[in-house]
Amino acid sequence: MEKIELNKVIHKELMIVDSNAKTKEAIIQELGDLLYKNGFVSNAKAFIDDVYLREEEGETGIGQGVAIPHGKSAAVEKTTVAIAILKQDIEWETLDGEGVKVVIMFAVKDSDANTTHVLLLQQVAILLANDQFINAIKKVTSVDELCNLVLAFQ
Repeated sequence: MEKIELNKVIHKELMIVDSNAKTKEAIIQELGDLLYKNGFVSNAKAFIDDVYLREEEGETGIGQGVAIPHGKSAAVEKTTVAIAILKQDIEWETLDGEGVKVVIMFAVKDSDANTTHVLLLQQVAILLANDQFINAIKKVTSVDELCNLVLAFQ
């Protein structure tokens, strides 16, 4: 199976460090707006609605302070990932019952749903299985540092 090169779907302009979002809804909105502002989704509301549809299927809080909400949507122009590091943990339905500090949101184009989406998830899952990566991502202080960290681990 082909490997997705993360540097093709990781964009500095889709990263937020020290987000002040205090709720799951606020950070999903913030990342959805960011994707829209940068032209990766054509309609923020439609995309966010699709993210919530996916949220209803099962928890996206995978533990260790990380959540991976995702929207497979006709509103997505180009499959990508938006990442937010929160100033403080927020409540989220998680596998370990802990709060979330890192949100990695997938925006997946309908036509990419069965291929790119799966490959992206695999790539990110590999990163998230690495405790060093998890510890490091929670401590980043700038978007540059976050971008370099993600790309360094791929």
